[in-house]
Amino acid sequence: MKKTLAPALLLVVGLTACSAPATTDTATISVTNCGEQVQFPSPAQRLFVNDGNMVSMALALGAQDSVAAVSSVQRDSETLRRHYGDAVDALNSVAPEYPSRETVLAQNPDVMVAGWNYGYSEEKNLTPASLEQDGIAPYTLTESCRQRDGEQARGVVAPWDALRTDLTNLGTITGRTEDATEVVDDLDTRLDALSAAPKAERPPVIFLFDSASDTVFSSGKFGAPQAIIDAAGGVNALADLDDTWTAVSWERVAAANPDAFLFVDYPPQSFQEKVALLDARPGISQIPAVVDRRFLNLPYALWTSGPLNIDAAEQVRKQLETWGLVPPSDVTATFDDSVGVDGQ
Repeated sequence: MKKTLAPALLLVVGLTACSAPATTDTATISVTNCGEQVQFPSPAQRLFVNDGNMVSMALALGAQDSVAAVSSVQRDSETLRRHYGDAVDALNSVAPEYPSRETVLAQNPDVMVAGWNYGYSEEKNLTPASLEQDGIAPYTLTESCRQRDGEQARGVVAPWDALRTDLTNLGTITGRTEDATEVVDDLDTRLDALSAAPKAERPPVIFLFDSASDTVFSSGKFGAPQAIIDAAGGVNALADLDDTWTAVSWERVAAANPDAFLFVDYPPQSFQEKVALLDARPGISQIPAVVDRRFLNLPYALWTSGPLNIDAAEQVRKQLETWGLVPPSDVTATFDDSVGVDGQ
């Protein structure tokens, strides 16, 4: 079953004095982003793309030649290289972490692709509104769309729909609509295969562990992990939370009594440090999933909204089968992106 979302498109040809700093004469195109019509140069020629998941969108579309600069991609470079090859090394990386407003402006982009808590920040005065004032068209990651103005809660559509929307919109913005259709069709074909896989009589409860201190950072029903876990045949322990990424108490972790823990691999907290926190926590150290080491650690770019989410779903499915938590299936995982689990 295909679920490709066609964006609302409006092609406007004419002079635009401030929509694209790199050019003066350009066509523009309008797509729906976070519920609003936003105009972009058509096609965009100088994208500034923040974070590995959004960089993976550009690479999946074959739009790397339209990318002027990227940021916060080093932690994902090995993963992206595994999936997209040498194109990763040709990207112009200008900031190891989320960029400052000055760093973005210095690259003279016509479009910025980022998200709330994925680079956009009121504290840095790097927001869609501030970019528009500088003549840069802002694209916001759909997973990160705020539910209400002035509030921090994010997520307005189901995660797979959010991903389809972004791939389709970015394909339109970069003039790669056919490539976007191919990527979304491949996504849906693989989702159909996962959906057809045998189901467990009692779907395993899965806890996504991002990082922790006094609380545990995880993901609710609007985050990509929800889609990944569901497609793999599990149940997200935080599926009742109306947010994308959010913190919960350790008591909530214990009450979930998950059948397995899935980890987001990225600094500054290592996988080993996260496991040590589970081992040291009363009421959690004796959960069977901890005792039996039912752990899978996958890179950041597989968990945050992007085309590698389907690879994550396939890899999670095969690991759940290995643990005997779901029945064997014909699902295959092309890649093995797991990190640092042996011996834990």
